[in-house]
Amino acid sequence: MSQALREAIADTSFIVDWARYGKRSVLTELFEVVHVPESVLRELKLPPAVDWVAECLASGAFALFTETPEVEAEARRLMAASRGRPLRRIDYPEAVCLAAGLRFGYVVLTENSGAYFAPRVLGLGVTVWRAFEVIVEAWRRGLIGDLLGELRRYEEETLHLFRRRDWEYAWGLTRS
Repeated sequence: MSQALREAIADTSFIVDWARYGKRSVLTELFEVVHVPESVLRELKLPPAVDWVAECLASGAFALFTETPEVEAEARRLMAASRGRPLRRIDYPEAVCLAAGLRFGYVVLTENSGAYFAPRVLGLGVTVWRAFEVIVEAWRRGLIGDLLGELRRYEEETLHLFRRRDWEYAWGLTRS
């Protein structure tokens, strides 16, 4: 099996969707640890997300991320910057993930389009992945076998639909 990536940090939108996915263990196989900011933890209210996060925190697969004054200040700067650009608004929990990703080199996990496009629009040096990129990377590393089937399964189980452009990219990968 391929070596796990080092660390990621996940926002609420990612966790809520990913918790409904039957192969959610792929995430903890892909990353050594996934950080969950305190502000994200406060937003999680219902199962299966609450139960899954509690299990992963207890097992050590997830770690609680405490927001330092430096990360908070950077998050607020990113929120303000997002409001002055043609970008969907970035709220505090997503901004914390971006700030932590910038500061510590974490892969940021989100389904928030503002956070996803922030590196390009705001010129940030941070890697941001949605479930789509996580599943593609898991496939590249041999953690899942059938990329297209797994993407379909994710859509069916989470009710989160991928963009046509994402599907075209996946089809291209499987035909090369």
